[in-house]
Amino acid sequence: MSAIGVVGRGLVAGGIGTVALTLAEKAEMAVTGRKASTFPGQVGVKLSGRDPASSPELVEKLNPIVHWSHGIALGPVRGLLDRPGLGPVAATLLFVPMVWGGDAALYRALGLAPEPWRWTPAELATDLFGKSVLAVTTSVAYSVLSR
Repeated sequence: MSAIGVVGRGLVAGGIGTVALTLAEKAEMAVTGRKASTFPGQVGVKLSGRDPASSPELVEKLNPIVHWSHGIALGPVRGLLDRPGLGPVAATLLFVPMVWGGDAALYRALGLAPEPWRWTPAELATDLFGKSVLAVTTSVAYSVLSR
């Protein structure tokens, strides 16, 4: 498959994965009573050079934009895992920790969260659940689109 095909299919797969993540988060929040995460918006504000604590309106505005952009952009990353000839299961097994670990490292690097081993069990479980839904769904969608 061409690089353009990988990117195109990846973008669609990332969109599908982000829909699944969004629905899974809404279901989880309904069960647990947790409020929606503002980490995507905080990341966007930090990357713009501002302080999220002093820009709550901008955090709120950027939250859905960064959530969807980030999820969709991960699709081509999953697609690139097919290039070395990995099968779908092996690619998924690599992709899940890439998605979760990349986000955890980004939050830490931006000063938005401590190291994951300092998170509460609930925070860790919630984050692993959401990132796993995103990664697995994106991976399955990419494999189906590649047939």
